[in-house]
Amino acid sequence: MPAHRPAGAVDEARGPQCQDGGVSSGEQSVPFASRAAASGAPFVETPVAYDAILLAGFGGPEGQDDVIPFLRNVTRGRGIPDERLEEVAHHYRHFGGVSPINGQNRVLKAALEAELARRGIDLPVYWGNRNWAPYLGDAVQQATAAGDTNLLALATSAYSSFSSCRQYREDFARVLDETALAGTVTIDKVRQFFDHPGFVQPFVDGVRDAVAGFLADGVAASAIRVLFSTHSIPTADAQRSGPREGDQLHRDLGEGGAYAAQHLAVADVVMAAVAAEVPGAQGIGWDLVYQSRSGPPSQPWLEPDVNDVIAGLPATGIQAVAIVPLGFMSDHMEVLWDLDTEAMDAAAEAGLRAVRTPTPGVDPVFVAGLVDLVEERLQGTPAADRPHATPLGPWFDVCRPACCENVRAGFQPAAAGIAP
Repeated sequence: MPAHRPAGAVDEARGPQCQDGGVSSGEQSVPFASRAAASGAPFVETPVAYDAILLAGFGGPEGQDDVIPFLRNVTRGRGIPDERLEEVAHHYRHFGGVSPINGQNRVLKAALEAELARRGIDLPVYWGNRNWAPYLGDAVQQATAAGDTNLLALATSAYSSFSSCRQYREDFARVLDETALAGTVTIDKVRQFFDHPGFVQPFVDGVRDAVAGFLADGVAASAIRVLFSTHSIPTADAQRSGPREGDQLHRDLGEGGAYAAQHLAVADVVMAAVAAEVPGAQGIGWDLVYQSRSGPPSQPWLEPDVNDVIAGLPATGIQAVAIVPLGFMSDHMEVLWDLDTEAMDAAAEAGLRAVRTPTPGVDPVFVAGLVDLVEERLQGTPAADRPHATPLGPWFDVCRPACCENVRAGFQPAAAGIAP
C-alpha cells in the first residue's frame, strides 16, 4: 500500500459530498474540504489519505507577448485599462518580458518530488497558477484524470492576508466550480508557514552572512541596519488579516493585523539568532519595511517604504544595510525589480554599502520544511507537536470564517476555510 494511504484512513479522508462541494460537517461548513477538515476545527489532528499535492503559484509571463495578458489576469474585475497596465509592464519588459517565477516553481516542483521520494511518500505533485499557464484549473483536471481527487494544496505564500492566503483559497473554489468538479474533488491547504523553521532558517543564514561580512570589513555594529522587506498591502486589508474579533483564535495583533505581526515576529527571531551566532552582532538595529505598493495615493497602504527608509539611514549614522526579502519565497519580479534594482539604487544614492540576502528558493532546509508540512496532514500531527519559531504559531489548518477579507469585494466562496 502506498505510503500516503495509511490503512483505515480513506474513510477519514473522504465523506459524503454535499451539494455545495463540501462534506457533511456538523455545525460548521468548510466547502470543498476533506472529511477530516470539514468540521471546521482549527487543526486537523487525524491522518488524511491525500491523493496528491497541488502546488499553487501566482504565475508570471514568459515572453514579451505574455506581459499585458498576464497583467489583465492579475487585475481582472478592476477595469484597469491597458495603458495603465503598461506602466507596470516595464518591470517585466526590462527582463525580456520574463518573470522568473514559473521557472522557479518548476525547480521547486522537482525538489519537492525528490524530497517526497527520499522519504518514501507516494504523492504526485501537480502545479498550477492563479494568473498564468499552467493554470490551476488545468492542474486540477490533470489530477482528476489520473484519479487523484483528494488534494492538499501548498500555496507559494507564507503569510496571512487576502492576497497571500484567501485569494488562493477563493481561486481553488472558483476552479472547482468552473470545472464542475466541486462534488468530486476536495482541496485542503497546509497551514501558513511563516514561522516554520524550514522557512525561517534560510533568512537567518542570509542575514548572518551579510552581518558577518560587514563586521569583518570593519563596519561597526552600530553602523549596520537590517531592513526586512515585504509586499505592502492596503491598511484596511491588513487589519482584517487573521481571525476576526469573536473567533476563538482571535488575538489583538495591532494595526497591521496578522500580516504585519507575523513578519515582525519572524524578523525578531532572525535577529535573535544572528546575535547569538555572530560575535559582535548584538544590538544591530532593524526595521520592517514595505515595497511594491500599487494602490491609488488616496488609499492608505502599509508603510514605511523601503526606499524612503534607505534614504534616511545616513543621517542616523548607518553605513551598511542588509535588505532581506522576508515576505518572499523566491526571487520573483518584486525582488528583482523593487529590491535588486530600485532599493539597491537607493542605497547607492545614499552612499551605503548594501547586500540583498537570499530568499528560501529551493534551499534544502526549506524544501524539507514544506514536506514536513505535508507530513503533518498525512499523519494528523497534534498542534502541540508542530514546530514553530515564533509565539504566534503554529498557524491553523482550516481558516476562520472572517479572516483575510477583501475590503473591495467582500467574501467570495473559498476552499480550506469555514464559510463566513
